[in-house]
Amino acid sequence: MNACLVCSHTAFRARFTATDRLYHTTSREFQIVECEGCGLLRLEPAPAPEDLPRYYPAHYWYAPDSSLAASLEERYRRLVLGDHVRFVSRALAECGESGPVLDVGCGGGLFPRLLRARGFAAMGLDSSPEAASLAWHTNGVPALCGDLAQAPLRGETCAGITMFHVLEHLYDPRAYLAAARVLLKPNGRLIVQVPNAACWQFRMLGSRWNGLDTPRHLTDFRARDLEALLAAAGFQVLRRKYFSLRDNPAGLATSLAPVLDPMARRVRGLRETPAVRLLKNLAHFSLLAAALPFTLLEAACHAGSTIMIEARKTP
Repeated sequence: MNACLVCSHTAFRARFTATDRLYHTTSREFQIVECEGCGLLRLEPAPAPEDLPRYYPAHYWYAPDSSLAASLEERYRRLVLGDHVRFVSRALAECGESGPVLDVGCGGGLFPRLLRARGFAAMGLDSSPEAASLAWHTNGVPALCGDLAQAPLRGETCAGITMFHVLEHLYDPRAYLAAARVLLKPNGRLIVQVPNAACWQFRMLGSRWNGLDTPRHLTDFRARDLEALLAAAGFQVLRRKYFSLRDNPAGLATSLAPVLDPMARRVRGLRETPAVRLLKNLAHFSLLAAALPFTLLEAACHAGSTIMIEARKTP
């Protein structure tokens, strides 16, 4: 068994098993284990690199069509991404650096598009050629396809680097953090967000918590795990945020009723009549609205289901 990413301990204990509740790419049960040294959770054994793509369904990257429903959903996605945009905009304004902002794991490119609308030179990077193509052609965002550790960019050129829900998908997130440190300007900002395995939702729901996203998430971080990795990579934490309007309420709603999740239903290509689709969407958004007060409370207690961190290079 590989050593722990955070403390290098080699002893782990089994916590529970979980499977793909969201996209149903497999019926296989995967084991979640806990480091006996620091408590970090991870998938064990992790899928082999050649097997991992099969757990990412086709059409995983969202591309809106011309329908009214897609138009409304796109407006909703822009709305809930607002707090991400504000968090990153503040970090970039305060750092005093100019230059490109690289959104790692950009998907279809909506987030860097919103940053560009605020005047930032945002660009994207994604390991998926389909995602990079969507970013270019759907959202007009310059996008690279590849690995951050091998990105064709000179050192100390980026004013900011963002990684929203990226590190938990990687076999070695330390390599991405090291690459980010090389690419950032001296006072540039790194913003990372991951699901928070110390949240109340995980304590209540266990293997049903959507933040595990088995088997696509290889490591399940708590805030202290992420901060330890950042410190080891040469970063100083400046700011933390435990609430995401996009992720926290929707994550709880999906944990409780994954069959209602609109994106998962669309990605899976489920055949639904317009009436059934409307009823399921209404049920999902009703559950999401009901989840909002709870997710605000857990975030206020620093136990939100996501953790977003702003960091800069340690002097």
